Amino acid sequence: MGWFWADQPKPSAPLVAPHPIPHPAATPPAACPMHKPDSKVTSTPFLPRADQSSCPVKSPNYPLLHQPVSDKSQSSEPQKGNEQPSRTSLTLAKLNPLNYMPSLSNARPSDSPQEITLPLEREVSSIPRGDADANWEYPSPQQMYNAMLRKGYTDTPADAVESMVAVHNFLNEGAWREIEEWEQVFGKGLLNAWQICSRGERGIAMERAKREYLAQHREALGLPDPEEESRPKLVRFMGRPGEPTPKARILSALGYVMPEKFGGEPPFDRHDWYVARKMPDGSVKQVRYVIDYYSGGVQDTGEPVFYLDIRPALDTPTAAVERAMRWGGDLWHRASGGVAREEGARRKGSNGNASS
Repeated sequence: MGWFWADQPKPSAPLVAPHPIPHPAATPPAACPMHKPDSKVTSTPFLPRADQSSCPVKSPNYPLLHQPVSDKSQSSEPQKGNEQPSRTSLTLAKLNPLNYMPSLSNARPSDSPQEITLPLEREVSSIPRGDADANWEYPSPQQMYNAMLRKGYTDTPADAVESMVAVHNFLNEGAWREIEEWEQVFGKGLLNAWQICSRGERGIAMERAKREYLAQHREALGLPDPEEESRPKLVRFMGRPGEPTPKARILSALGYVMPEKFGGEPPFDRHDWYVARKMPDGSVKQVRYVIDYYSGGVQDTGEPVFYLDIRPALDTPTAAVERAMRWGGDLWHRASGGVAREEGARRKGSNGNASS
């Protein structure tokens, strides 16, 4: 569900075009249409047109460094043998390395089966980009519909696309809020993180409420955010629906053994988000987060429910320690009587204030 648009940022801030909330009778897709596999569709990625924009990023984290050589450079440098680049390498080189997807037009195709005109405006997300001083943009309903046509979903009603885009954007905003909370806890080092995690999820919730209160207070006074420069940024992302995470595999296996406790549908989508974390010493570290998307059924009002399981990938020992501290800290807080201690301290403080 993390389908952002990775065009080169425009100099001026793009306009925000809010999309309507999905109608209760509307049924969103089970997964992001750009990432859901389809046996009827070829697995070869579609190539963008040559006149469309490409990614400007050329950093050490750039995953596709071997770009096709232009005709000018070929004429100025002698060729070594008759080596030809493989079809796979040429295809990957033309994909946008920020989302591993081809660029799609925002115009209505001449052969489009749609019977209505879809909005072309793209909503700006709250997620800062790692390659520019701007936020990521979501696709317009027309871009979403064009993407589904290229994937072979020609039976999708055009009048449902705006609701699908709204659900898509809503899930991504929720995912980023959860990632920001992880970064708020662990971005300042493990020692500071343990002081928060040792108070359990209640302590993390209290820290979140404190940050929100201070942010509202600064906004009311017109003060700048002192932590603006240290905010995490989304560098790139990748949809991997055909590669379940180890945790999802384990839960699926437990579902066969203990279906009453672990039974349920497997995640319908999986994403990897690469986040730039600014460390206390000023350096920047890239952290990969894995996201499992679960469907939670439908509410009585007809609105769909989704569950997102978000955590740092176990790429480094530090990531393993962070996950152990986040979940183990809550267990330690409850097992050691932390709730009772905090309640006793609160009552003691209340009695002291009353007596004075």
